Amino acid sequence: MKKFRRWQRIFLLSLLCLTVLAPILFVSVGRKELISDLSNLRYRRDSVQLNAIEQEEGEGLKGPKLVVYDEKELGSRLRYSTSEENNDSKKYGNIGEIDRGSKSSQRGGNMSIPLERTNHESREENRQIPQETVTSRSEAKGQSNQTTVRHDQNMRSPVRIFTDEKVMQMKDDLIRAKAYLSMAPPGSNSHLVKELRLRIKESERAVSAANKDSDLSRSALQKKRSLEVTLSKASRVFPDCSAMALKLRAMTYNAEEQVRAQKNQATYLVQLSGRTTPKGLHCLSMRLTAEYFALSPEERQLPNQQRVHDADLYHYAVFSDNVLACAVVVNSTVSSAMEPEKIVLHIVTDSLNLPTISMWFLLNPPGKATIQIQSLVDFKGLSANYNSTLKQLNSHDSRYTSALNHLRFYLPDVFPQLNKIVLFDHDVVVQKDLAGLWSLNMKGKVIGAVDTCREGEPSFRRMDKFINFSDPFVIKRFDAKACTWAFGMNLFDLQEWRRHKLTALYNKYLQLGHTRQLWKAGSLPLGWATFYNRTVILDRRWHKLGLGHEAGVGLDGVERAAVLHYDGVMKPWLDIGIGKYKSYWSKHINYDHPYLQQCNIHE
Repeated sequence: MKKFRRWQRIFLLSLLCLTVLAPILFVSVGRKELISDLSNLRYRRDSVQLNAIEQEEGEGLKGPKLVVYDEKELGSRLRYSTSEENNDSKKYGNIGEIDRGSKSSQRGGNMSIPLERTNHESREENRQIPQETVTSRSEAKGQSNQTTVRHDQNMRSPVRIFTDEKVMQMKDDLIRAKAYLSMAPPGSNSHLVKELRLRIKESERAVSAANKDSDLSRSALQKKRSLEVTLSKASRVFPDCSAMALKLRAMTYNAEEQVRAQKNQATYLVQLSGRTTPKGLHCLSMRLTAEYFALSPEERQLPNQQRVHDADLYHYAVFSDNVLACAVVVNSTVSSAMEPEKIVLHIVTDSLNLPTISMWFLLNPPGKATIQIQSLVDFKGLSANYNSTLKQLNSHDSRYTSALNHLRFYLPDVFPQLNKIVLFDHDVVVQKDLAGLWSLNMKGKVIGAVDTCREGEPSFRRMDKFINFSDPFVIKRFDAKACTWAFGMNLFDLQEWRRHKLTALYNKYLQLGHTRQLWKAGSLPLGWATFYNRTVILDRRWHKLGLGHEAGVGLDGVERAAVLHYDGVMKPWLDIGIGKYKSYWSKHINYDHPYLQQCNIHE
């Protein structure tokens, strides 16, 4: 019994040793075979690279080798190529296009047949037989590049086409879902209503930032399918198509009304922002005014005031209550002039802004040019004549009833000693020398201006849009098809003005416009009436319009123009100004000035 147990223990121990040693033995044998296979594979790869290097070096010293296959080798290569074609066609379909035509050439009495292959096949052949060369190196390289380009174009062409079908379908489904939701009874809290609300919320989030199908994530596509399933349920609950049509028509009408209201509100806000004074500009006015009243009366005097009445000099006038606008007009005019010492600039403002503008030009004199700053109170006789009439005009826009806006019709009285003057609006920038205006032949006319009577252009204006041609008084004196022109940069012959007594004619038209509706508010229709048939049309390169309300003005015309006019409400000193035109204005402002920095006025 003891011997049996002893042999039993020996047998169990031997089995245990066998189970431990057998796997170790098998792993060691398999590892040797694996190492030998890897060494063979590494040797084959290294030999391919070395052979390729030898071939390139040999080609650099000698001509390219021409290898001619015998019939047996050619057959094997053809079979290899055919098998590769089949594999590639199964893998890529029609993407890798293979030319099956062959070319034959006679070299030394033997026939060599180069086959045009895909880029993938060429790489496989180079791994197997690196020395094989059928044509010259340049020809083979050209064929390889051509095949590669064709392969890449075919691979990329489907990717470049972007569609938005799924995005548009999701938006349409959202409209349908909202229509179904609105058709549910008020206060309904059914399972379908809850599901519709959930699907609408999910789909709106998914499609909010998507412009094309590629922007949709997998979760967005899943939500799209979920919404379609919910819509299918809703169509069975609400099968009445006429009710759906009525609901969609009502939704369309409401959407149009909302768009119209939003447009009206946007227009109102733009107009409102155009009439308000920016906080920085108000701050600048306060600081300059405080500095001005800190000066003694002698220190407030501007230099060279004896030249302001010299009729032989070039006189430019601007009527404004905006200190930055006046600074740009003055700086741009002087910097663009060939002879700035001949320039005299006249600024007329109201009594509130006289200290502000005076202090600015005391701190920033205009170089060799002369500047004169006057207030409206300096023309007491004129103020009594037209202030009462302007207050009777029915307009809520201060620009139309402003005394500074209508002061242009009293130029001979404001500058009694001058014969000619150029009047600027305060929203202009001068880019070129304007001395040529003073030698212009006025042909007995009073005002020189650029025309605005070319249809199809942003600056186009028609007289019947501003003047009431249904009134007999207007019909007798004016032609509705007469060419219109623009204020902003105008040359005036003050001698001819005085001879024709046009200021009195303006006052007559102003009074008539108060008693009956003859023209719209503002100075432009009154100007057309006052200077009717007394206008000489200037070349359009003198004056470029539309930079304050039309973003489509070409930059080529802007660069060539002598004067740029930011007419409209989007002035360059406001945040709503058109960005691509602001630089022409802002380059004439020194934003490093301490007062501008303190008032947070930046470019």
